[in-house]
Amino acid sequence: MADEVVGFLLGGGSGQTVLDMTLGAGGHAAALLDRGVGRVVGVDRDGAALETARRRLAGYGDRVRTVHRRFSQVGEAEAMGPLHGVLFDLGVSSMQLDEPARGFGYRADGPLDMRMGEGGVTAAELVNTLPEGELADLLFELGDERRSRRIARAIVRARDRARIETTGQLAGIVVSAVGRRPGGPHPARRTFQALRIAVNRELEELAASLPRAVGLLDPGGRVVVISYHSLEDGIVKRAFREDERLRILTKKPLRPSEEEVARNPRARSARLRAAERVEEAA
Repeated sequence: MADEVVGFLLGGGSGQTVLDMTLGAGGHAAALLDRGVGRVVGVDRDGAALETARRRLAGYGDRVRTVHRRFSQVGEAEAMGPLHGVLFDLGVSSMQLDEPARGFGYRADGPLDMRMGEGGVTAAELVNTLPEGELADLLFELGDERRSRRIARAIVRARDRARIETTGQLAGIVVSAVGRRPGGPHPARRTFQALRIAVNRELEELAASLPRAVGLLDPGGRVVVISYHSLEDGIVKRAFREDERLRILTKKPLRPSEEEVARNPRARSARLRAAERVEEAA
């Protein structure tokens, strides 16, 4: 949804500074710089993603600054001066999904990791240590997995025989527990989503960082959030509605066009919300 992102963040005119809280490979940053944004400060907790973005954006010179942080840690020092826009593009990137060694995907075998940054628990630790009931609740709440109890039971039985260490092992356990419909989505999709969100504390990060980001904006500055999960979107919707410093620009979330989904099927679940910082009452 690059056109929509650029449209909202350029609403106050060109020459602005935008804080890209989820820089990834730098796609949105490049689009913003090409369309007239004066400067982008790009933040990412994933060091490998930052290196990729730095190479991609090298030609923009000092119009780009990169910061290795979780977005809940970003403050005035990272924003560096008047800030006219903030972008969050949530979820996992294609770059992360397509690298088996990162352990995010179920289509190729790799270590069951799923950490976007350094430190913290891995998905393997959660899968091998959580009690069955807690594991089922996690899959249901964070993955919308209706067969969570059956999958959790199968995981516990499998780990009693041998520790689950790889994405291939986990995907196979899920398939054996619930079956697989020809032509349908992979049955492990929601399980992997739930574990990734839990490993990276994504909902907590979002809830903590949204009000902080609004506080960094100048009056008239805008915040744009693209979410891919109903729980993420709920956090954004409530934060925008309850923050008196904001004027909501999207009464309902914008969705990608059919053409964009055809080009990028991973965009299918995207929801975009935008709001504008208003002058505070004297």
